[in-house]
Amino acid sequence: MSIKSKFKTFFFLDDEYNEEEDMMEEEELEPVKQHKPHVQKQNVVSLQSVQKSSKVVLIEPRVYAEAQDIADQLKNRRAVVVNLQRIERDQGKRIIDFLSGTVYAISGDIQRIGTDIFLCTPDNVEVSGNISQIMSENDFDNTRW
Repeated sequence: MSIKSKFKTFFFLDDEYNEEEDMMEEEELEPVKQHKPHVQKQNVVSLQSVQKSSKVVLIEPRVYAEAQDIADQLKNRRAVVVNLQRIERDQGKRIIDFLSGTVYAISGDIQRIGTDIFLCTPDNVEVSGNISQIMSENDFDNTRW
Protein backbone atom coordinates (compact mmCIF):
# COMPACT_ATOMS: atom_id res chain seq x y z
CA MET A 1 0.00 0.00 0.00
CA SER A 2 1.43 3.36 -0.95
CA ILE A 3 1.64 6.37 1.30
CA LYS A 4 -0.85 8.21 -0.86
CA SER A 5 -3.50 5.53 -0.49
CA LYS A 6 -2.88 5.21 3.25
CA PHE A 7 -3.37 8.93 3.63
CA LYS A 8 -6.62 8.80 1.65
CA THR A 9 -8.05 5.89 3.64
CA PHE A 10 -7.01 7.45 6.96
CA PHE A 11 -8.89 10.65 6.25
CA PHE A 12 -11.68 8.90 4.32
CA LEU A 13 -10.96 10.99 1.25
CA ASP A 14 -11.17 8.02 -1.05
CA ASP A 15 -14.39 6.10 -0.43
CA GLU A 16 -13.76 3.77 -3.30
CA TYR A 17 -10.35 2.45 -2.63
CA ASN A 18 -9.05 0.65 -5.63
CA GLU A 19 -6.41 -1.91 -4.81
CA GLU A 20 -5.33 -2.20 -8.41
CA GLU A 21 -4.28 1.47 -8.48
CA ASP A 22 -2.24 0.89 -5.36
CA MET A 23 -0.46 -2.08 -6.93
CA MET A 24 0.31 -0.07 -10.05
CA GLU A 25 1.83 2.74 -8.00
CA GLU A 26 4.04 0.28 -6.11
CA GLU A 27 5.19 -1.31 -9.36
CA GLU A 28 6.20 2.10 -10.67
CA LEU A 29 8.38 2.66 -7.61
CA GLU A 30 10.20 -0.66 -7.90
CA PRO A 31 13.17 -0.76 -10.29
CA VAL A 32 12.66 -2.82 -13.37
CA LYS A 33 14.58 -6.07 -13.16
CA GLN A 34 15.72 -7.52 -16.42
CA HIS A 35 16.61 -11.14 -16.70
CA LYS A 36 19.78 -11.72 -18.66
CA PRO A 37 20.01 -14.92 -20.62
CA HIS A 38 22.73 -17.28 -19.47
CA VAL A 39 25.79 -16.57 -21.58
CA GLN A 40 28.69 -18.96 -21.45
CA LYS A 41 31.96 -17.06 -21.09
CA GLN A 42 34.68 -18.41 -23.27
CA ASN A 43 37.31 -15.71 -22.87
CA VAL A 44 39.26 -15.44 -19.66
CA VAL A 45 41.02 -12.17 -18.92
CA SER A 46 43.92 -12.08 -16.51
CA LEU A 47 43.45 -9.66 -13.64
CA GLN A 48 46.98 -8.42 -14.19
CA SER A 49 46.00 -7.10 -17.62
CA VAL A 50 43.17 -5.04 -16.15
CA GLN A 51 45.01 -2.37 -14.27
CA LYS A 52 43.61 0.93 -13.13
CA SER A 53 46.78 2.84 -13.83
CA SER A 54 50.09 2.23 -15.47
CA LYS A 55 53.35 2.88 -13.73
CA VAL A 56 56.78 3.76 -15.01
CA VAL A 57 59.69 2.76 -12.80
CA LEU A 58 63.00 4.61 -12.94
CA ILE A 59 66.02 2.49 -12.02
CA GLU A 60 69.71 3.33 -11.87
CA PRO A 61 71.48 0.03 -11.26
CA ARG A 62 74.89 0.00 -9.60
CA VAL A 63 75.57 -3.75 -9.90
CA TYR A 64 74.57 -6.49 -12.32
CA ALA A 65 72.49 -8.22 -9.63
CA GLU A 66 69.87 -5.47 -9.94
CA ALA A 67 68.96 -6.72 -13.43
CA GLN A 68 66.64 -9.29 -11.90
CA ASP A 69 64.76 -6.55 -10.01
CA ILE A 70 64.28 -4.71 -13.30
CA ALA A 71 63.02 -7.91 -14.94
CA ASP A 72 60.56 -8.41 -12.06
CA GLN A 73 59.14 -4.94 -12.70
CA LEU A 74 58.66 -5.85 -16.37
CA LYS A 75 56.98 -9.14 -15.43
CA ASN A 76 54.57 -7.08 -13.28
CA ARG A 77 53.66 -5.16 -16.45
CA ARG A 78 55.40 -1.91 -15.57
CA ALA A 79 57.51 0.14 -17.95
CA VAL A 80 61.08 0.70 -16.76
CA VAL A 81 63.53 3.45 -17.60
CA VAL A 82 67.06 2.15 -16.97
CA ASN A 83 69.88 4.66 -16.50
CA LEU A 84 73.27 2.95 -16.90
CA GLN A 85 75.43 6.02 -16.30
CA ARG A 86 76.66 4.86 -12.88
CA ILE A 87 77.77 1.37 -13.78
CA GLU A 88 80.81 -0.09 -15.53
CA ARG A 89 80.42 -0.55 -19.28
CA ASP A 90 80.75 -4.35 -19.25
CA GLN A 91 78.23 -4.67 -16.40
CA GLY A 92 75.81 -2.36 -18.23
CA LYS A 93 76.14 -4.42 -21.39
CA ARG A 94 75.33 -7.58 -19.44
CA ILE A 95 72.24 -5.88 -17.94
CA ILE A 96 71.02 -4.84 -21.41
CA ASP A 97 71.58 -8.38 -22.69
CA PHE A 98 69.62 -9.80 -19.75
CA LEU A 99 66.79 -7.26 -20.21
CA SER A 100 66.67 -7.93 -23.95
CA GLY A 101 65.95 -11.58 -23.20
CA THR A 102 63.37 -10.65 -20.58
CA VAL A 103 61.61 -8.25 -22.91
CA TYR A 104 61.59 -10.86 -25.68
CA ALA A 105 60.08 -13.44 -23.32
CA ILE A 106 57.19 -11.14 -22.35
CA SER A 107 56.67 -9.82 -25.92
CA GLY A 108 57.74 -6.35 -24.87
CA ASP A 109 60.14 -3.82 -26.31
CA ILE A 110 63.45 -2.17 -25.43
CA GLN A 111 64.53 1.17 -26.86
CA ARG A 112 67.49 3.42 -26.38
CA ILE A 113 66.20 6.86 -25.42
CA GLY A 114 69.45 8.59 -24.55
CA THR A 115 73.10 8.14 -23.80
CA ASP A 116 73.21 5.12 -21.49
CA ILE A 117 69.42 5.31 -20.94
CA PHE A 118 67.01 2.61 -22.10
CA LEU A 119 63.24 2.21 -21.99
CA CYS A 120 61.96 -1.32 -21.41
CA THR A 121 58.23 -1.87 -21.85
CA PRO A 122 55.94 -4.90 -21.47
CA ASP A 123 53.37 -5.76 -24.14
CA ASN A 124 50.61 -3.67 -22.50
CA VAL A 125 52.54 -0.41 -23.02
CA GLU A 126 52.65 1.19 -26.45
CA VAL A 127 55.46 3.61 -27.21
CA SER A 128 54.96 6.04 -30.06
CA GLY A 129 57.43 8.47 -31.55
CA ASN A 130 61.17 8.46 -31.26
CA ILE A 131 63.96 10.52 -29.79
CA SER A 132 66.68 11.43 -32.21
CA GLN A 133 70.10 12.22 -30.88
CA ILE A 134 72.21 14.76 -32.64
CA MET A 135 75.79 13.79 -32.07
CA SER A 136 78.95 15.09 -33.55
CA GLU A 137 81.63 12.70 -34.70
CA ASN A 138 83.57 13.27 -31.47
CA ASP A 139 80.57 12.47 -29.28
CA PHE A 140 79.86 9.32 -31.30
CA ASP A 141 83.40 8.03 -30.66
CA ASN A 142 83.03 8.59 -26.92
CA THR A 143 79.71 6.79 -26.48
CA ARG A 144 79.87 3.71 -24.33
CA TRP A 145 77.24 1.67 -26.17
